[in-house]
Amino acid sequence: MRQIPRLFVDAPLASGALRLDGSAAHYLAGVLRLRPGDEVRLFDDRTGEWAAVIEAVERRAVILGIGERLAGRETVPDLWLMAAPIRPERFQWVAEKATELGVARLIPVLTERTNHHRQNPARLRQHTVEAAEQCGRSALPTLADPVPLAGLLAGWPAERMLVLADEAGGSAATALGLALPAGLLIGPEGGFSEAERAAILAVPGVRRLSLGSRVLRADTAAVAALAQLLLVTG
Repeated sequence: MRQIPRLFVDAPLASGALRLDGSAAHYLAGVLRLRPGDEVRLFDDRTGEWAAVIEAVERRAVILGIGERLAGRETVPDLWLMAAPIRPERFQWVAEKATELGVARLIPVLTERTNHHRQNPARLRQHTVEAAEQCGRSALPTLADPVPLAGLLAGWPAERMLVLADEAGGSAATALGLALPAGLLIGPEGGFSEAERAAILAVPGVRRLSLGSRVLRADTAAVAALAQLLLVTG
């Protein structure tokens, strides 16, 4: 049985006709080779997910008939991923996996040892969109502007738990009393400086999460830590 494709539409959806052009039309008609009568699922990060049927395929556009709303916009765990940017292709992979796992917000954090300050926000967003389309998610994560670590810590909300993925030690996720809302902090390649580490550990209630005895790459650490935190917090 053919799986019904899902597509993100960056506009509020409602029952009725919808004309798609550009890359969205090419994807449906040119890549997936869908034809009139084929079903599609649409979501908009606003109203939820909708059933739709292709009514016509034109040269540069696809006309869909939107039917019933299948579900409202989902509620995702109130978890932020705050990670120092790494090579763009690897940071895009982190954004993709964070979307699949259910992160609510992704914040690039600039540190003393950050080597890849320049990222492409449009590419990052596209990776989150494609991940959401694939995994069934109907709420996209918020992509924040890059922020210096000092600024992040200075404005840290008292009600949000700060969890440091700590390569120097820490405890297992099950022993930390983790709870949401929370923010998970992942350092750069080479780790935090001594001054940065002291500033992080000075945040009231900070938790140090151990990722084991091996030295993990920054992208691996982000996914491993996210999986543990989400599992423990339910």
